[in-house]
Amino acid sequence: MGFFNKLFSREKKETLDKGLERTKIGVFAKIARAVAGKSKVDDEVLDNLEEVFVTSDVGVETTLKIIERLEQRVARDKYVGSDELNDLLCDEICQLLAENNTDPTREDFSLPENAQLPYVIMVVGVNGVGKTTTIGKLAAQYKKAGYKVMLGAADTFRAAAIEQLDVWGQRAGVPVVKQQLGSDPAAVAFDTLQSAKAQGVDVVIIDTAGRLHNKKGLMDELTKIRNVMKKIVPDAPQEVLLVLDGSTGQNAFEQARQFTAATDVNALAVTKLDGTAKGGVVIGISDQFRIPVKYIGLGEGIDDLQVFHKTEFVKSLFGKN
Repeated sequence: MGFFNKLFSREKKETLDKGLERTKIGVFAKIARAVAGKSKVDDEVLDNLEEVFVTSDVGVETTLKIIERLEQRVARDKYVGSDELNDLLCDEICQLLAENNTDPTREDFSLPENAQLPYVIMVVGVNGVGKTTTIGKLAAQYKKAGYKVMLGAADTFRAAAIEQLDVWGQRAGVPVVKQQLGSDPAAVAFDTLQSAKAQGVDVVIIDTAGRLHNKKGLMDELTKIRNVMKKIVPDAPQEVLLVLDGSTGQNAFEQARQFTAATDVNALAVTKLDGTAKGGVVIGISDQFRIPVKYIGLGEGIDDLQVFHKTEFVKSLFGKN
């Protein structure tokens, strides 16, 4: 684990370290209190650590897995000093996440081999999580990778959503297909894919409404959008990306539960990690939902979206180079 992934540059590592600074400080402070005055990891330390991870928004189920693994490690190694704790925790959490078979199929901003074009990403998530911002950043990264990109403003229920997507499209230098406020979202998606196919676009990213108060209404709308897009691109959408706000902690878990029940989510993005001490939520979400966390947001800049690398994330959280 000591060397960088060939796709994980020193620059990306520095951005990740900086983005997780508040979480790292918070977790380290709690761990330090959990082992204060202890020379070895005993039952009391394990109980204290359980509280540390639960209060760090890792989630109860994932926390219990981490503590169980640590108990087994302590029993196996007989004597484990508290000064070794960070190394052990980093190692066990990395292994836990590596075992759940939810690694993204790609480790950079590239399309899968033999992908049908245009490759369509439908983005879902409640209002305020950074959905439109993530779309803009994603568009910029795909364009930087050499792809021709187009956006579709299918969140037609909020004028601000259409305007915001337009602004991000200009920043990223990609076209945005839009209609009037209140238009049929499925019609916008249809027009977007039709234009994309005619213009030889590689990647299409479709924004959708962020309402969640009526799960059936949401599911019906998303299903309609999907069915209409399939008339143009039979495999569409190849990716349904759920955007979650990492700063909301356990609320992000609940949103993930509701959206994964409402539609076939197959990728996750966790945003706003740079402004919160709740970055531990990424560990729990990655472990619990068996859906790849593909992207993490680490700032407001157009380049502050990274492909999620589990091992590098955990190493950064524990201050490992």
